[in-house]
Amino acid sequence: MRRRDFIAVLGGVSASVLLRPLAARAEQGPIRRIGVLMPESEGSADSKDRVAVFETTLKQLGWMPGRSIQIDYRWAMGDIERTRTLAAELVNSKPDALIAVSTPSLVAMQKATRTIPIVFVAVVDPVGQGVVESLARPTGNITGFSNYDAPMYGKWLQMLTQITPPVARVAALYNPKTAPFAGLMLRAIEDAALARALSVHAAPVNDDADTDTMMAGLAREAHSGLLVTGSAFTSNHRDAIVTLAAKYR
Repeated sequence: MRRRDFIAVLGGVSASVLLRPLAARAEQGPIRRIGVLMPESEGSADSKDRVAVFETTLKQLGWMPGRSIQIDYRWAMGDIERTRTLAAELVNSKPDALIAVSTPSLVAMQKATRTIPIVFVAVVDPVGQGVVESLARPTGNITGFSNYDAPMYGKWLQMLTQITPPVARVAALYNPKTAPFAGLMLRAIEDAALARALSVHAAPVNDDADTDTMMAGLAREAHSGLLVTGSAFTSNHRDAIVTLAAKYR
């Protein structure tokens, strides 16, 4: 399944889990309100897919946007301060439920409310990050989905070793601001690298200029490769990352 399709499906599943218990009352009670905090910009392809599937699933469950349910979207555009501001804004509007897409969105919402139900999507290791007690029994006002797990990193490294010339040294790109979970990911990557005799080092970047500098240095090393970890920054800057990777081959 393509990444974009997978993300879109997650958005639809979130709607189902959050709203199915109320579907029977969709046309009978007052208009329900949901606040949704997205990590990227409104016009991105991923955002359009998520919104389309989310709203289609709502309709299938009997919730008609603009009639029986109101959805307030906010777009953080990969900015942490903006994420915190928008999370507080959504919480202060007192919706019936919240949806947090990405770890920064969830962390910001969690700090802003302990009572409004929150469903999270695309959060790395929610137990390891301490946002829920367990996957089976998250407790509190939070539940949701994680689409990252440690075995994935072993697969990423396996793919790199199949590239010609074979990769021996790997840089793991991440932005410390939008990926507070980077330490968890790096440990998983390093553990997977041991079994494959690969050298792994962290490659923190804050903007496209940092990415350019990092890749230029990586290109001077023999048998080097790059892993791009998932976060709002890498999603919003993926065109630049792909362009630079092609530039430095």
